[in-house]
Amino acid sequence: MTDVLVTAPDLAAELAGPHPPRLLDVRWQLGGPPGVDAHRAGHLPGAVFVDLDAELAAPPSAADGRHPLPDVADLQAAARRWGLRAGERVVVYDDTGATSAARAWWLLRWAGVADVRILDGGLPAWVAAGGAVEPGDVAVEPGDVVLTGGQLPTVDADGAAAWAADGVLLDARAAERFRGEVEPVDPRAGHIPGAVSAPTAENLDADGRFLAPDALTARFAALGVPEGGDVAVYCGSGVTAAHEAAAIVLAGRNPVLYPGSWSQWSNDPSREAATGA
Repeated sequence: MTDVLVTAPDLAAELAGPHPPRLLDVRWQLGGPPGVDAHRAGHLPGAVFVDLDAELAAPPSAADGRHPLPDVADLQAAARRWGLRAGERVVVYDDTGATSAARAWWLLRWAGVADVRILDGGLPAWVAAGGAVEPGDVAVEPGDVVLTGGQLPTVDADGAAAWAADGVLLDARAAERFRGEVEPVDPRAGHIPGAVSAPTAENLDADGRFLAPDALTARFAALGVPEGGDVAVYCGSGVTAAHEAAAIVLAGRNPVLYPGSWSQWSNDPSREAATGA
């Protein structure tokens, strides 16, 4: 569990130690308002704001989806702006149950950063534990981290279809989007044929913290994912799929991410869209 998450009290102890981790504030909401406004109003001391749309994704397109994986060189330039240094520990957080912070967690690990953790419960948990916040922007010295990319497994649309046919493909969106009852963002409603509905919200408790590993283990076992096995996952644009990936790791299984997700799939008229449960 410590490979994925850190609690607010444990983070406070690390920040008071001789080698504090780098803090990244990844607050973001689909459709706004901009997370930087919330960051400037109050953030963990020393935390650098990360712009999910501009820094954790390439420009959107119908061909690649709303949040394609960024070019490694662009991600490295951004990480150096955040002050990341080689071998440095990183902790990411948001204020929405890690649903956006997990994108930074997954992407940095995909890019070869070995020690990245999510603050469990995010900013609310930090404040509830008595942690201080500070306003304004944070200026840091440029870092020297070297990123590589490709360190975690991914699939394209054909690969996702193969997982749905021959393995387990989880859809991390809300159940009503999976069923095709609503579609607020993408051009078609529904889901990838053969996918299994596994809403991200069900990974969390009422306080926005991840469920205990045994509860997550039971959840993914019930969804048909074998113990220690691989499972593919997608969402709307590859953001909350990273959150599901974190939960899958906590459950002792191995996630394979489809970055293009439904935003790519639904823009391709040759791809079937299934509806219903």
